[in-house]
Amino acid sequence: MRRFGARLSMFAVGLAVASLYLFAAVILVRLFAVALDGATDLATTAAVLGLTTVVVGYLSYRFGTARTLAGLDAVELDPERAPALFRRLDDLCDAMGVERPRVLVASLGAPNAFTLGSGRRGVIVVDRSLFGVLDRDEFEAVLAHELAHLASYDSLLKTLAYSAVQTVTGLVFVCTLPLTLVLVGLARGIAWARGRPVGWTDNPFDRVRRRLFDGVGLLLFLLVVALFAHSRRREFAADDRAARITGNPLALARGLQRLDVAEDRWLLSSLTVRGPDDHPVTRWLSTHPPTEERVERLVRRAENQRRRRSPRTRP
Repeated sequence: MRRFGARLSMFAVGLAVASLYLFAAVILVRLFAVALDGATDLATTAAVLGLTTVVVGYLSYRFGTARTLAGLDAVELDPERAPALFRRLDDLCDAMGVERPRVLVASLGAPNAFTLGSGRRGVIVVDRSLFGVLDRDEFEAVLAHELAHLASYDSLLKTLAYSAVQTVTGLVFVCTLPLTLVLVGLARGIAWARGRPVGWTDNPFDRVRRRLFDGVGLLLFLLVVALFAHSRRREFAADDRAARITGNPLALARGLQRLDVAEDRWLLSSLTVRGPDDHPVTRWLSTHPPTEERVERLVRRAENQRRRRSPRTRP
């Protein structure tokens, strides 16, 4: 009789636990229904959500850029101290149709350069040692690569894309939360009713929950992979435009190789990344293509230019 009473108590607790989770799920569904009823239509809701994503992304971009600059011990390079560099920079800006960015010199820990901002608010940050690592043509090619990012608003677009991924993540979480509560409630309730509350994860409902989480995780992983793939394509595009504007693809190729060697002990870089030793998943999650691949493309471009310029001999 005592054993029957204990089993009955466990069943009652299990029923209460399941009911509590189900009640929370119903409340969430009702709240979602009220929110959707209050919306004018689906298109308007989507437009508001998209506009909010863009605004949040833009604010993150503006404040993130300012925060990064504030955290750098950087000094703005005076055009009077490097007139030749700024003359060439002005020529590159005219060719690309962008305003001259500010050039900041900082100690980044390794020869490197990166761009902040875009358009009229562009900033190029270079490491102090970069002047000693690259020759004049290589340095010019690196500047052209960074200007290509400014001209294409790559930094802004990348920040907006990250904001969009965060929005999708939040929507997926909100939409799956009621179903997750139902599955967890049933799994815990059945575990209590069986007298094994600790083993609630060994339950068909919890296995369904884990499959749901795996599916959501896969979706978000694919979004991130697509985002990084786009970033790698933008690096190729910046290489191509820099090579076209300077007319010297090999200079950029040599510069990338020099930076790759100089940054051998530094894992993070704006211009170069680890190449052949990376795991495929690591490459998928890299914002930059392998240096070897970029160099090969630039070398092929230089060979094509040379063939086009060489006079054709008649047989």
